[in-house]
Amino acid sequence: MLGISTISRIYISCRSTDMRKSFDGLCGSVEQEFSLDPISGYLFVFFNRRRTITKMLFWEHGGFWIYSRRLERGTFSLGSIRENGEITLGQLFCILDGIEFVRRRRRFILSK
Repeated sequence: MLGISTISRIYISCRSTDMRKSFDGLCGSVEQEFSLDPISGYLFVFFNRRRTITKMLFWEHGGFWIYSRRLERGTFSLGSIRENGEITLGQLFCILDGIEFVRRRRRFILSK
């Protein structure tokens, strides 16, 4: 069973991925897009072109897990994520739950 506590990093691919890919194909995508080892213990998240399907690849205890989710309506929103990279667990949950998040800088204006 996937242990959320065992995931140290989460990487998301903003490029569209062929959802016919399985273990070997997704491992190749990890090596090509992130230049990382698929058995690193990190969670890798991929989407199809229309962002209606996601697949997540994870290595745990000598084997790979693939998790998949297909939306019947709507799309997965990546919010302000525009390039491949690392995201937090909270951001992943927002994406999977359909909550749109935006990274913003806080600006404080000092009044005189």
